[in-house]
Amino acid sequence: MSVTTSIAVLDGRFARELPELALQWQAEEAPDPRLLALNEPLARDLGLDPASLRTPEGVGLLTGTRPPEGATPVAQVYAGHQFGGYSPRLGDGRALLLGELATPSGELRDLHLKGSGRTPLARGGDGLAAVGPMLREYVVSEAMHALGIPTTRSLAVVATGRPVRRETVLPGAVLARVAASHLRVGSFQYAAATGEVDLLRRLADHAIARHHPQAADAESPYRALFEAVVAAQADLVARWMLVGFVHGVMNTDNMTISGESIDYGPCAFLDAFDPATVFSSIDEQGRYAYANQPVVAEWNLARFAEALLPLLHDDQEQAVALAVESLGTFRVRYGAAWTRGLSAKLGLPAGLDDAVATPLLDEISELMTGSRVDFTSFFRALGRAARGDAEPARGLVLDLAAFDAWVERWRALDPDADAMDRVNPVYVPRNHLVEEALDAGTAGDLAPLERLLEAVTAPYDERAGLERYAEPAPAAFNAGFRTFCGT
Repeated sequence: MSVTTSIAVLDGRFARELPELALQWQAEEAPDPRLLALNEPLARDLGLDPASLRTPEGVGLLTGTRPPEGATPVAQVYAGHQFGGYSPRLGDGRALLLGELATPSGELRDLHLKGSGRTPLARGGDGLAAVGPMLREYVVSEAMHALGIPTTRSLAVVATGRPVRRETVLPGAVLARVAASHLRVGSFQYAAATGEVDLLRRLADHAIARHHPQAADAESPYRALFEAVVAAQADLVARWMLVGFVHGVMNTDNMTISGESIDYGPCAFLDAFDPATVFSSIDEQGRYAYANQPVVAEWNLARFAEALLPLLHDDQEQAVALAVESLGTFRVRYGAAWTRGLSAKLGLPAGLDDAVATPLLDEISELMTGSRVDFTSFFRALGRAARGDAEPARGLVLDLAAFDAWVERWRALDPDADAMDRVNPVYVPRNHLVEEALDAGTAGDLAPLERLLEAVTAPYDERAGLERYAEPAPAAFNAGFRTFCGT
C-alpha cells in the first residue's frame, strides 16, 4: 500500500477547478524502484531538495507511489486529432498529474508522471513505459531547454523493476516531468464537444490565469487568449525549425496552450538536411515531416479556434469570421520569427533591408537542400567562414560556385561571428548518440547518457574531449533510421 510523503507540497488546482477533465487515480506500485537520472539543478529551481529525492520517500514521490499528503493525483481527460483523425476521448492513459508545485519565485509548475500504470483512459494499452523512451525524453527535453526553446522538462527517470512487453521484454520506467501546465488544444476540443459552454469558459479562464493573464484585460478575452496561443506556437515552431528539430507526432493533444514543447516520443534532429525528413515509424504519409511542421501547427490552431467559437461571439458566422482573422496572424508571426532567427544564425546586422536579406536566406536554404548538408555542423562552420576560413563550410556543399558567390555577398555585410556562435549549437542530441545512450541505459550502463547530457546541456560551448558529439552520424546509420513512440 502506498503512503504519503512530505518532500513536496502539491496543490490540486486543475483537479479542483476542472473536475470534469480530471479522473482521480493512483500510480501502480513499482516492485523494485531505482533512480536512473535526477535533474538536480531543476529540482533546486523547484524548491526541492535533491538529496531528499534520492531517499525511498523521494523515489516514491517520483513514481507517484508515495504522493504528498493532500495531493490529488489525476489522469487528465482530453480529445484530439491524431494524424488528422478525430478521437473524442483520449487523455492520460499511462500518465498522472500529481499536482502543481509553487516554485520559490512563486511560479506554478505541474509535476506529472509518464509510465505510472494504466488509467481508465488507457484504451487497451498497458499504461507502462520502457527505460529507453523515458531516457529519450529526459535527454531531448533538457537539450531543448539548453537551446532556449520553451519545453516541458525532465526531473527524473526511475526504473520500476517491472518488465514491459513491446517487440521484446524491456525494463520499465517512470518519467517525472515538469511543465507550465499540461493544458492542450485537445483539452479545449474535449470541453467543446461536451456542449457545456460553462465548462469551456471555465477552462479558458483557467488557461488565461495560468498562462496568458494579459488576455483577461482585453476587450475580447477569449479572442485574446487564442491570439496569444497563436503567437506562442508560431514562435515555438520557428525555434524547432531553426535547430532542425522534428517532433514527429504533432497531434492536437500534443500542442500546449502555454507554448511549450511536449511529449517527446519519436522525435529526432536533422543530420543531412532534407525538408521531407520523417523519423517516426508510424508517420507513413509524412504528415509530420520537418517542412510540414508550420503547416500542421496552423491546422492544429484552426481546431483550437473551432473549439473556442462559442466564446468568441454569440453569432456563429461572426465567431468564425473573428477566428479566421486571428488565425491569419500565424503565418505572419511564423514568417517573422523564422526570418529573424535565420538572420541571427547568419550573423546578419539588425535592420538589414529585406531586398538584401531575403535572397541570402532563400539561397542558403536552397544550397543546404541541394547538398543535404549536416544541419548543425554547417551553421557552426559558417561562424568560421565569417572569421575568414570558409573551407569547413565549403567542404559540406556540392555547388561550390554558388556557395562561393553567396559567401562573397554575405561577408560583404560583415556578419558577426561571435553572435553566430551564440545561436548555432555545437552539440545537439544526434540520433546515433541518443540511440547509443538509450541502448546502454536499457542494459544498465548510464555512462553514455551522462556524457551525452554533458554535451547537449551546454550546446554552444565547444569543449575538448567532446569531439564525437559534434560529428555527423555515419552514413550507414542514417539509411532508414526510424524512431518509435514506446507505447
